[in-house]
Order: sequence, then C-alpha cells, then structure tokens
Amino acid sequence: MRKLGGIAGFLVLAACGGAPENGDLAEAEARGSREAAASGHIECALEGAKPFDRTCTVEEMSGVDGTVLVVGRPNVGYRRLQITTDGRGVVSADGAEPAKVTIVGDGMIEVAIGGDRYRLPANTGGAN
Repeated sequence: MRKLGGIAGFLVLAACGGAPENGDLAEAEARGSREAAASGHIECALEGAKPFDRTCTVEEMSGVDGTVLVVGRPNVGYRRLQITTDGRGVVSADGAEPAKVTIVGDGMIEVAIGGDRYRLPANTGGAN
C-alpha cells in the first residue's frame, strides 16, 4: 500500500474534520504568498490575465536612490519598482508607466502597471 503524501493527505484530513474556515484559508494563502516572495517568487497576472499565479520572480537591489525591486516576468522581461519611504509603497523606477498600489490584505499589496499586476509582501500596518 502506498503512503498518502502532500495534497492527498491534506484532502483526507480535510474530509475527516469538515471544511476549513474561510479565515483559515485566507491566512494560509497569505502565509504562502509571503513565503513564496521570501524565496524569490511572487504572484502575478500578466497582460490583462484575470487569475494570478506564482510565475514571477522578485529580487531586491540597493541603488543610489534606495532599494529597487526587480520583478521578473517569465519570457517577457522585467520591471523595476522603487520602494518609497513616504507611504506610497512602490513607484515605477522605469518611469514609462505609473504604478498603482492597492492594499489587498494584512501584509500584502497589489501593484498594477499597464496590464500587469503583482502581489508583494509589504508593511501595511494591519490594513485590510
């Protein structure tokens, strides 16, 4: 008999214990997003796509004007985001298109530039 692993094991436990609470699911998803970002991967929806996936990468670089995030777009290129200290979160360091920042949860922002959207961990001060 084969052992249950990963997702299959979770599904069995979920079936025995009933459905998980929405708050628990949201917390697990937020934790997963923060952990993915810490490992260099973030959620993104490129070129007007509706669903997010974790196919983009992020690297932090120190520059003359402060910290810059280089957000990699699979097979498409990258964008540079300047971290601000005035409460705006980030701005487009490339200058071509402005970045629109929205708080999407505790510790998470969504950055929209053109038709692309990125979810990044951030100090949101507990905002929802």
